[in-house]
Amino acid sequence: MASNMELYKLVILGDGAVGKTALATQTYDPTIEDSYRKQVMVDGHSCILEILDTAGQGTMFLVFIKSHFCIEEYVALRDQWIKNGDGFLLVYSVSSRSTFDRIKRFRDQIVQTKNTQFIPLMLVGNKSDKIYDREVSFQEGQSLAHLYGCQFVETSAKSSVNVEFAFYNLIKAIRNLKMNKDRVVLKKERKNIINYIFCGL
Repeated sequence: MASNMELYKLVILGDGAVGKTALATQTYDPTIEDSYRKQVMVDGHSCILEILDTAGQGTMFLVFIKSHFCIEEYVALRDQWIKNGDGFLLVYSVSSRSTFDRIKRFRDQIVQTKNTQFIPLMLVGNKSDKIYDREVSFQEGQSLAHLYGCQFVETSAKSSVNVEFAFYNLIKAIRNLKMNKDRVVLKKERKNIINYIFCGL
């Protein structure tokens, strides 16, 4: 892969059994354990997509809790994932109300670790193929995404519905945020140059 391609690190967060690994493996082949990389085209731009699937570690976290082991190691590892992540998929199952209710916990962890409200997020309601088992409505997902100021999509990893949409649109959100930050920096630099010129007169 070309070294000048931009690397986007996406982190998938959510409760166990919501389909995090199924989403990650839908279009990406694993290169190393719990990590998936692929060269993709988004809006005509080539980039490298790296997905960190926290499913295995999340299961380990539950084992730690049930066995009364120290959970500091998991917390430190989770915080490191969040620090290194460029964007985040918050995943719940539309067939499980409890997984939806706990999305706030994951979002709060991201905000606290990143120390900013301006974070590229994609709220994902997975398992949309479970029509008769639905516990969370589409409108509820939309409302929560509106509250967080992020995009929302319902997916089915099983039926390959909207999976690429979720990942690719998160990349677009990351790129847009970066472009906005670059504009702010450029504007400040220009202002400093102008001030320097006038102060030197």
